[in-house]
Amino acid sequence: MLLYVGRKLVAGLVLFVTVTFVTFVLIFSNGEQSVRNNLGELATDEQVAERVRQLNLDKPVVAQYFSWLGDLFTGNLGRSFVSGEQVSTILGSRVTVSISIIALALLFMSVISIAVGVTAAIKGGWIDRVLQFLSIGAAALPNFIVAIALVLLLAIIVPIFPATGYIPFADSPRGWVQSLVLPVAALVIHMVAHSAQQFRGAMVDEMKKDYVRTLRSRGLPERAVILRHALRNASVPGLTILSVQTIGLVGGTVLVEQIFALPGIGQYTVVAAIAGDLPAVMGIVVFGTLLVLVVNIVADVLNAWINPKVRLS
Repeated sequence: MLLYVGRKLVAGLVLFVTVTFVTFVLIFSNGEQSVRNNLGELATDEQVAERVRQLNLDKPVVAQYFSWLGDLFTGNLGRSFVSGEQVSTILGSRVTVSISIIALALLFMSVISIAVGVTAAIKGGWIDRVLQFLSIGAAALPNFIVAIALVLLLAIIVPIFPATGYIPFADSPRGWVQSLVLPVAALVIHMVAHSAQQFRGAMVDEMKKDYVRTLRSRGLPERAVILRHALRNASVPGLTILSVQTIGLVGGTVLVEQIFALPGIGQYTVVAAIAGDLPAVMGIVVFGTLLVLVVNIVADVLNAWINPKVRLS
């Protein structure tokens, strides 16, 4: 098992370096133009050249990357081109908001997907058809449509939750929950459909297998057959789709934070991209890549723990 985890960590490190290198080359290959845009149209060529030299953008882009990578391992993400603040400080003040949204959405998406998928597979009949219809309908609705509808219904027509803004947990746990209900719901409603369908299909396949009939013939309670045996085997493809859905959650957070005016990394992504703040964009890429890698590695380890055949393969 340790060898398997080690291989996954090495593969994750290689992927991290590849993603950051490609992104760095793409956005820093024309660093001079970004500096000119930041300084404005009235900036002279001498001012632009001086600023480029100060930011070390006059060096080859590969050399810039390895210098940036070395600073990254010391926790230094550079300074924002716009504000001059440390990028790590800016992201640190916003990461709690984004992590809260993603973690809660992933938690509720997992629980609802398993509940809906297992119920549809076990009950069958009209319950299965209704749940599948609702899942397909939810999958067809974009995040921003769901978010706008939730604001209209639950923040304006029936003012139960705030339409915008964020309250830190330390200031008010109740306010923190209320400020995150609508953003999390907007993400979960859209994305739960895919994972629920995956769990349903896996459970239907497992319930048809010989070992399930054998367990039933031995007198095991139906609850134990479903939860202890069938669900455990069906969770392998389910965990895989949940890890893939995390990528969608990261992208969806950008949109949701804009709609609900939440001061998270998603909202800062839009600001940094519009301003051409290259160090900030790279910091956001690091955050997103690490988040996706961690979730995928955890999912792979859980799959290997549940199904030893995964480790052998």
